[in-house]
Amino acid sequence: MADRPEFPARAPRADAPLPGGIRALVFDSDGTLVDSEGLSAEILAEVAAEHGVAVGADEMLERSRGLKFAEFQARLRADHPALEGVDIEDPFRKRSLDAFRQRLRPIAGAVELVRALPVDFCVASNGMRLKIETCLRAVGLLEAFERRIVSAYEVGAWKPDPRLIEHAAHLMQVPVADCLLVEDSVPGATAGLEAGTRVFGLAGVDYGALARHPRFTLVASMREVAERLGLA
Repeated sequence: MADRPEFPARAPRADAPLPGGIRALVFDSDGTLVDSEGLSAEILAEVAAEHGVAVGADEMLERSRGLKFAEFQARLRADHPALEGVDIEDPFRKRSLDAFRQRLRPIAGAVELVRALPVDFCVASNGMRLKIETCLRAVGLLEAFERRIVSAYEVGAWKPDPRLIEHAAHLMQVPVADCLLVEDSVPGATAGLEAGTRVFGLAGVDYGALARHPRFTLVASMREVAERLGLA
């Protein structure tokens, strides 16, 4: 795992933890803070179509959600040999960054929740730092997260590997058991549960057996997250 410095200390904003003893939050980025997944899926479908592969945006979304890009691309090539040896990552990343700057919107309730939090928080994502920062800047959240960005590319661990979440908790100097992870994917929820956090999983995803885990809670929206934390 890469050796990363600890986050700069924030002045405490609460004398007591949130309900359930929660002392810090870890957010996923795509689909949790920012509504980027649909845009990404559209661009993936466009790039694939340019190489003669017809995969709709909805299918691209299901294929790519929560996965390391290299793993997603390997699976896509296995199902569509026409893409073997074709680099879809570079054109995808260039186009998606442009789309995020121009068209990205926050997930409903995300900005309000982040601004209301009285405890520490960070974002932990399978994405590259440039993508995370571009997305947060586009929705007005980059300043709120300051240097509290954990990229799998820098840690060397991608969800569902729990080390990404463990690293985020370590940087906030909070035990993982006192952290809440807010996620919208099975790999992300898996990482959080295996790390030892509590997990709020946003609805719209089939979490399967994870939904029965005692530390997992299904939530309808970011507004419900705020309500459960006593912030709305």
